[in-house]
Amino acid sequence: MSDLRRLLRYLGPYRRDMVIGGALVLVETFFELLIPVLMADLIDVGVMNGDLHYLVVKGVQMGICAVLSLITGLLYARYAAQAAYGWGAQVRAAQFEQVQRYAFSNLDRFDTSSLVTRMTTDVTVLQNAINGGFRPLLRSPVMLLMGVGLSFWMNAELALVFLVCAPLLGITLFLIVRRVAPMYSRLQRAVDQLNHVVQEGLTAIRAVKAFVRGEYEEEKFQAVNAELMDTSQKTFHYAVLNLPAFQLVMYSSIVLILWFGGTMILEGKLQVGELTGFLSYVLQVMNSLMMISNVFLLLTRSLASARRISEVLQEEVDLTSPPHAATEVPDGSVDFEGVSFKYHADAAEYALSGVDLHITSGQTVGILGGTGSAKTTLVQLIPRLYDTTEGVVKVSGRDVREYDLTALRDAVGIVLQKNVLFSGTVRENLQWGDPDADDETLWAACRTACADEFLERMPGGLDADLGQGGVNVSGGQKQRLCIARTLLKRPKILIFDDSTSAVDTATEGKIRAALSALPQVTKIIIAQRLTSVMHADQIVILDDGAIHAVGTHRELLAHDPIYQEIYAAQMKGGEAHGAADQR
Repeated sequence: MSDLRRLLRYLGPYRRDMVIGGALVLVETFFELLIPVLMADLIDVGVMNGDLHYLVVKGVQMGICAVLSLITGLLYARYAAQAAYGWGAQVRAAQFEQVQRYAFSNLDRFDTSSLVTRMTTDVTVLQNAINGGFRPLLRSPVMLLMGVGLSFWMNAELALVFLVCAPLLGITLFLIVRRVAPMYSRLQRAVDQLNHVVQEGLTAIRAVKAFVRGEYEEEKFQAVNAELMDTSQKTFHYAVLNLPAFQLVMYSSIVLILWFGGTMILEGKLQVGELTGFLSYVLQVMNSLMMISNVFLLLTRSLASARRISEVLQEEVDLTSPPHAATEVPDGSVDFEGVSFKYHADAAEYALSGVDLHITSGQTVGILGGTGSAKTTLVQLIPRLYDTTEGVVKVSGRDVREYDLTALRDAVGIVLQKNVLFSGTVRENLQWGDPDADDETLWAACRTACADEFLERMPGGLDADLGQGGVNVSGGQKQRLCIARTLLKRPKILIFDDSTSAVDTATEGKIRAALSALPQVTKIIIAQRLTSVMHADQIVILDDGAIHAVGTHRELLAHDPIYQEIYAAQMKGGEAHGAADQR
């Protein structure tokens, strides 16, 4: 319940709609409860005495109550819808904003498919709980108490039937709710799994078709789909038991009341109108119990969803800007001092260990290393996408933890290993780097990244549509657009994380030459090809998360066996040639 109460704080301006809706429910209930009393008088006085005027007056009064009940019910529906869907929009917005604040380490704790489910399905569950549950939540207790009270007022002896039937129904419904409650959490996790398989299959649909793995993906989908179906069937198998239980108790109550009531009428202890009005209260009381059970089922499911949403909102953001943070990055110098890092505190080994590295502003630095040598991990510490476990990373002589995150990341341009373009035009994607950039500035960045070569041939040029995720351009073209976008930030430090791997060597040479015309920008290049870094001011070789060697191309070629091996394999095609070149 604490999770649900916490989420109710996001009602904001819609709190007024919910209060008005609640008041309308109480008014509607009042008018409905008046109708059986008027009905009893109509039968016992008007019909029994043949008083037509009395019949008309009571009939009009009943009609007015029914119309007013209808009007208040319709008004409630309007305000409840505004409150439910407004609240849902606020909760979704709060989750999305929180995810935007997450550090990479926070994102590592949630599957993407699970976050999507929490922002969509789980919020919909909460909206349905308000839409379908708020009215009976307020209405049912009032109808239950007033119905029982008025039935005892009309005939206390006959009302004793409630003391037997109502507790039986209450106990039955409690057992059903208790059984169903934990099953809703499993149901939402099954939805997570289904979303995960669907998202993965659609994202990688081209690879699936290329490897002819359609049947395998269908089998995966069928497995999670069947799991969701089985979980749903088990959950709602128990959830729908409340209806037959309610009907059994309700009709048993009616039979008993008619039995005892008929006997009392024959004995002159009860009038026909009183029995008719009493039956109306029986139906209202039983119906209120039924609605309460439905509210508990809705509440039970909404609590599971509220807990999942609260996990997103309460996740403590690992990286935040410190108080009085520095907002200016004077230059692009970078220093690693005794840096060690592991992704999880309980991890057995460090991804990086004992890194000491000093890069002066304006230098071009190449980073080489085998797969898993933590090259990407190293550069992600510079814009503080992760925090070091031990040691300090400094930019412009200041600990990165002392900078405002926005200022630091604005000063560091990073072209990630996985190039990401968004749905929309080339212009819209490039303006992520500079929202105010005009056409001349955009084309200048494209020329530096050699993206102008293909953009000039594309229909629309800068206004060409890229499709979802940049499907309308090749891998190399996508990389060049990402480089141009990063250049538009005018960063002090420019990081290329293997971001020219899909570009031919001639084009890569042009990009490298264009970048050399940016003397005040520190350039850090992670690459697999030696030609990408051999002209760098210094080359860093990483091996198993530690710095193996640092030097220029000539120094490393003369003394470092790992570099010699890379050179021999890529430049001469064999160890013998590499050895001859060294001599």
